[in-house]
Amino acid sequence: MAFFLQKSSIANHFRSSHRKTEGSLAVPNRAFHVELGDREKALLAKDPSLKRFKSYKKSVWRLKRIGDVLTIVVVAGKASVCYKWNEVVDEFYEVGKL
Repeated sequence: MAFFLQKSSIANHFRSSHRKTEGSLAVPNRAFHVELGDREKALLAKDPSLKRFKSYKKSVWRLKRIGDVLTIVVVAGKASVCYKWNEVVDEFYEVGKL
C-alpha cells in the first residue's frame, strides 16, 4: 500500500503543491474580520416577542440533573441485581443444584 502511494500521481500532486507554498508567502486560509452591517446587527439583536419560545436555563438545568440522577439510579440498580444474581448462582454451585 505504501509503495502504491509513493508512485501514484495523486500523492505526487499533493507533495508538489505543499512544496510550492512552503517557501513563498502563502495566503492565509482565514479571511479578514469585517464589521457587521446594520442588517446583520438587526438580525442578531434580541427580539422580545420571541422570548416565550426560548427555554429557560434553570428549567433546562433541572431537567438535565433529573436525567443524570435517573441514569445513576438505573445503573446502580442493574449492578445490584447482577451482584445478587451472582450470589444466588454461587449458592446453587455450593449446594450442588447446578
